[in-house]
Amino acid sequence: MNTIQDNITLITVNQYIGNIIWYKTLFKFSHIKIEQYETYQKMSFRNRMVIVGSNGLINLSVPLENGRSQKGLIKDVKIDNTSNWANQHMRSILACYGKSPFFEYYRDSLFAIYLKPFVYLQDLNMAMITWVNRQLKYPGNISFTEQYHIDYPAGYVDLRNQIKPSQFQLVENQIKYVQVFEDRVGFQNNLSILDLLFCCGPNAKSILINSK
Repeated sequence: MNTIQDNITLITVNQYIGNIIWYKTLFKFSHIKIEQYETYQKMSFRNRMVIVGSNGLINLSVPLENGRSQKGLIKDVKIDNTSNWANQHMRSILACYGKSPFFEYYRDSLFAIYLKPFVYLQDLNMAMITWVNRQLKYPGNISFTEQYHIDYPAGYVDLRNQIKPSQFQLVENQIKYVQVFEDRVGFQNNLSILDLLFCCGPNAKSILINSK
């Protein structure tokens, strides 16, 4: 079971519908600061999530203006809305989870976010974080960093860039539950939190908190 650390602030990066271990980590802290003064880093979960379908893992990425050649701060990164990416993501989510036990319970409020015209990646990500935290009833406070620090003093835990797409399934302790396509592709570890929500519904919070 998680022990909430009230006197320590977690420093982490922004994720687009973050993975399960990222959300489990949030529940260990009551104070979260999301880094907004870093330069954008490609090959990360800042604009990507991983779900699973009948043929295996599916990567969904939010396209960005200037592609992955970003040189500015993460808070200034803009979404490339010339493509129909939001509809593509909704179609993929529907194809993967339309038959999951709790899909209809969450669908309308989740898809309502995709229908909003976000300009900045950070705003989209925070809308998704807010939505997920509402479903999980996360009790803590989330804010943004005020400036960039290479290192943080006592009283902070810096977990920026701890989980990357190249090794996101290599976490030691798997959080197990029944997945939609587990009989076809086996259990897939540490997917987007959407997988846990669609498969387990309101029980997702207790699974996060009580898992090792």
